Amino acid sequence: MDQALEENLWGAVENVIDPELGIDIVNLGLVYNIELDEEGLSTVTMTLTAMGCPLAATIESDVKNALADIPEVDDVEVNIVWNPPWTKDRMSRYAKIALGIPD
Repeated sequence: MDQALEENLWGAVENVIDPELGIDIVNLGLVYNIELDEEGLSTVTMTLTAMGCPLAATIESDVKNALADIPEVDDVEVNIVWNPPWTKDRMSRYAKIALGIPD
């Protein structure tokens, strides 16, 4: 996958806002990887801030909808993983400032 397409995929997912925190899932550090194969299947490997998150289905649906607008993407698979576990250290400086978390 070329760099422009990869940036486009990450940019699309950056538009997905965590409904509880009001910050996008990329800056929260929830997205670990985005791949796109030759058949147009985009696989997003991500986590959530906590197991049993009541909004997991909403976030997964939002990720699929965000990537569906990219012409090269025919299908999206979201893999939610718990290893490595999410910590506040994965958050961008922007997210920490927005949420008032010391760096």
